[in-house]
Amino acid sequence: MAAIPESAKLFMSGLIERARKLKKTIAFPEGADARVLEAAARLAREGVVRPVLIGARPANAPEGVEFVDPANSPLVKKYAALYYERRRAKGTTQVEAAGVAKKPLYFASLMVGAGDADGSVGGAVNSTAETVRAALHAVGVHPRARLVSSVFIMALPDRALGHNGLIAFADCAVVIEPNAMQMADIAIATAESTRVLINAEPVVALLSFSTRGSGKGPMVDKVVEAMEILRARAPELNADGELQADAAVDLVVGKSKAPGSKVAGRANTLVFPSLESANIGYKLVERLGGAMAIGPFLQGLAKPANDLSRGCSAEDIFNVAVVTALQSETD
Repeated sequence: MAAIPESAKLFMSGLIERARKLKKTIAFPEGADARVLEAAARLAREGVVRPVLIGARPANAPEGVEFVDPANSPLVKKYAALYYERRRAKGTTQVEAAGVAKKPLYFASLMVGAGDADGSVGGAVNSTAETVRAALHAVGVHPRARLVSSVFIMALPDRALGHNGLIAFADCAVVIEPNAMQMADIAIATAESTRVLINAEPVVALLSFSTRGSGKGPMVDKVVEAMEILRARAPELNADGELQADAAVDLVVGKSKAPGSKVAGRANTLVFPSLESANIGYKLVERLGGAMAIGPFLQGLAKPANDLSRGCSAEDIFNVAVVTALQSETD
């Protein structure tokens, strides 16, 4: 197993300390899962967040962990009404809403939507599609975001890169082929993730196979247009594009290819032109560059909800809960 970069250790320890001060409540829809129980026990024991597990309280319930069972919770009526209001325009009936509100995955998301929890963490048992759908239906998209995307925090062995070895990569998991408008949306959301999670002012590079017109074609045109939209929508952002990856992260190359750029060679936030390139990119950096990929974390929701891999460990669940608590501060 590869050594964990020092940047990753420092990053997570810093997040834990910040989350502990916030005293947030995080809902877990898969309360019967052994990994969730272990993570919740640690979260409660260390005072990082207040975990609320959805489902019947098991015999081996950890101390200090709250359980809410939708089968007999008085909150179901309230959540059914909330779900009906959100989905009736889509044809959902009150009877259907009452049934949906009793499902643990939706109950947890509705807790967040109603303000009874600050965020939710699911996906240890449920699929990504199910987990994200519940969040979209019960929590919704943030009015400033327009779409939901994802971000990985890459913790690199070389702490001279990015911000102390940390770089945000987006979108590696959700939006397959963003258009120019969506790419700008992803850039704005990822810049906010950089502020909240990396605790740094974002330096945003919109990536391409071209730097400042060195290449031509519709793929380049899309990134150029995205940069124009980004400048119009968020002129305060320190952003540049189109930039090749080496020009974005290497000072020498950046000065050569994009002289005068305030981003070239200094980027801590990388926005890729497609999920294909982003997913390939983060996996290569992880496997060949010895980096640790932390995430993905959903961004763009009105309130935070995050999806786990079904192969996740209790440690993964603990870490995602910490990040979810911090994301709730951006509401």
